[in-house]
Amino acid sequence: MDLREFNRHRKTVQTRSGVRGYLDVGEGPVAVFVHGLGTNAYLWRNVIGLLRSERRCIAMDLPLHGHSPVGPDDDLSLPALAQSVEDFLDALDLTGVDLVANDTGAAVSQIFAANHPSRLTSFTLTNCEAKDNIPNEAFTGTVELARRGELAAVAVEMVRTIEEARSGDRAIGLNYEHPELLTDETLRTYLEPICGTLDNARHFERLLCALDSKDLLAALPGLERLTVPTLIVWGTADFHFEVSWAYWLRDTIPGATEVVEIEGGKLYFPDERAAEFVPHLRRHWAAARPS
Repeated sequence: MDLREFNRHRKTVQTRSGVRGYLDVGEGPVAVFVHGLGTNAYLWRNVIGLLRSERRCIAMDLPLHGHSPVGPDDDLSLPALAQSVEDFLDALDLTGVDLVANDTGAAVSQIFAANHPSRLTSFTLTNCEAKDNIPNEAFTGTVELARRGELAAVAVEMVRTIEEARSGDRAIGLNYEHPELLTDETLRTYLEPICGTLDNARHFERLLCALDSKDLLAALPGLERLTVPTLIVWGTADFHFEVSWAYWLRDTIPGATEVVEIEGGKLYFPDERAAEFVPHLRRHWAAARPS
């Protein structure tokens, strides 16, 4: 699914917590996809392209990302982002969904799942924060720049000179096995909503400054009671999230019985290796919805 086709299926909905952009395509049982920091619903285009003939696939844009604008007074903490997921599902009258999440969107989804297990039929976590590793160690330098108010100008300049974002040792390119294949169009689709303007880049700084391990730890009791069938799929070459966190999640969530390792996969493997990821989703969903 290229950007032109993707945009034809984009919609917006007014929720209690603001306007939310999303993709909605296909028919059947509902799968909801949640991205992480610095991307948006477009991250899931290849996964959705493989599933759209058998599922209703809905990929939401978290606040500030994609087509989900924010204002200066909007709360961008993890609990507020989790509330935005709840408000989005409410606005579309969705329950019993198969929730799939990546990166910090999966930390947000852990909070949502811990508080609203009855809204889910199944849960899938890919490379993400767990327990108290937020911000993760590899990301702390970026967060420190944000706390000093020095990130926004750098981020805006990166959009202007997009090659910096493709670099395999920084920015988005760091999270891909093959950053050289990333198009300018994809990079701009990710980056322009969060740092295409200085105002948006300041909001992004504010979001990063709101990352707090106590908010994720507060979800731990709920995760320890979560019996929703949970699949954990992990790229083994991720710079941010080591494989041990996948097994911590497996051992913490009662509904989790399996970790699938994507050998050599980076953080955004759902984009690069969708064809490898989707069969695991199908198998997981079939087990969670027995005929």
